[in-house]
Amino acid sequence: MWIQPVILLLAAGAVTALHLAATEGGGRFPAILSLERALPRRGVGLEHLRARDRARHGRSLLGASSSLVSAGVVDFPVEGSANPFTIGLYFTRVRLGNPPKEFYVQIDTGSDILWVTCNPCSGCPISSGLDIQLEFFDPGKSSSSSWITCSDDRCTSSFQTGEALCSTSGSSSSLCSYTFQYGDGSGTSGYYVSDTMYFDTVLGNQQSVNSSATVVFGCSNSQSGDLTKSDRAVDGIFGFGQHELSVISQLSSMSVTPRVFSHCLKGSENGGGILVLGEIVEPGIVYTPLVPSQSHYNLNLESIAVNGQMLSIDPLVFSTSSTQGTIIDSGTTLAYLAEQAYDPFVNAIISSLSPYVHIIPSKGNECFITSSSVDESFPSVTLNFKGGASMPIKPEDYLLQQVSVDNTIIWCIGWQKNQGSGITILGDLVLKDKIFVYDLANQRIGWTNYDCSLSVNVSTSSVKNQYLNTGQLHVNGSSSHSIYAKLLWTSIAFLLYFLTLSRL
Repeated sequence: MWIQPVILLLAAGAVTALHLAATEGGGRFPAILSLERALPRRGVGLEHLRARDRARHGRSLLGASSSLVSAGVVDFPVEGSANPFTIGLYFTRVRLGNPPKEFYVQIDTGSDILWVTCNPCSGCPISSGLDIQLEFFDPGKSSSSSWITCSDDRCTSSFQTGEALCSTSGSSSSLCSYTFQYGDGSGTSGYYVSDTMYFDTVLGNQQSVNSSATVVFGCSNSQSGDLTKSDRAVDGIFGFGQHELSVISQLSSMSVTPRVFSHCLKGSENGGGILVLGEIVEPGIVYTPLVPSQSHYNLNLESIAVNGQMLSIDPLVFSTSSTQGTIIDSGTTLAYLAEQAYDPFVNAIISSLSPYVHIIPSKGNECFITSSSVDESFPSVTLNFKGGASMPIKPEDYLLQQVSVDNTIIWCIGWQKNQGSGITILGDLVLKDKIFVYDLANQRIGWTNYDCSLSVNVSTSSVKNQYLNTGQLHVNGSSSHSIYAKLLWTSIAFLLYFLTLSRL
């Protein structure tokens, strides 16, 4: 008779373990947002690339009494537009509202706010050259949506950064608004809403379950400038900055995800990539501290070496101030060296070329042809950061492949001189084919070279989980589901054992 209570107890334990595995943290397992891409870089004119990057670098978010420099969008090499003169836009899908609706949004590490186009919207495109269906969010048609008012703490805490605005003549019940103005002449304005965001939670066996969280995001009802153009229009921008209104900050404050995100961007023609709200764990990742109190992801670059030879550049050129510093910006297509560092860098590259390389005339840029492989023809580069963290740079990380002439490939220096500026910006040309980890909890960034078509290990604790690169965005939280799975199977094993005894 004692067997039945034990069986019931074990069965209850198994059910509890299964329940915990499915509900822990309301979605603290890795969640999936599918990743999309527009257009490869090849064939795009350098001046076109530089023009777009200049526009990105000039973007400023304007508030009532202060401004915050924004760095642009996050460019992942995934499939998309066939237009060879359209710069790659990198975006993902988010599901918002109840019933949920899917939106395509640019991934932007340089800004903080998730915003989507709302209905009605003045100046907003209704079609996209990226072969995607544009949508409009309507708060009135979502049963879980609510407006954020000026008396809400989430609004008042964003006044100083310029990410929230309230009329001085308005009441506390007035809507919390925003106006983001960009240096390229484009802009957007709207109001903040609170609603449900949905994502898929990945289990240890790579199965997924639906999860959700309530987040604050922008509802854009007016757009201007380049944001009104249809050629590369999407539904909004997904900011991955450090401000408390960023989705990464909101989800981590709710213990849905850790305060760390990672990406691995494929540099191949076919594109692809992984962006993880969580930590990619891989041997060889080196870390350097973030420069504190900066609006961008600033690092302390200390020196540059070409073929192992340190360049004669005053270290003060790379020091961080309001007009100087080194920024990791996956929203920039190329890379830009501080003016005083550029010429020593290019001269060192040219003096280290193999005999197989021939310099060809090119307006405003150094270009080459070679009869040998790129790795054999061009020197390696190393960027040395604070804390002994070095970043190896292959020739493909500083060269751009241009159009062919008589079946001969033309290679050009992809790093540009940041004319009249002490800012160094490391964009996609440098970041591709590497794992990058933005550890905001410990205020550091890490990286290592990696084949981003392979699977990655994702962990927020001592437990590691491997996920295949399927062109999806993995959002990782706690890995404790593996513990509950073990408890479940242990309980089942004991249950079967006692059932066997009961029959004897």
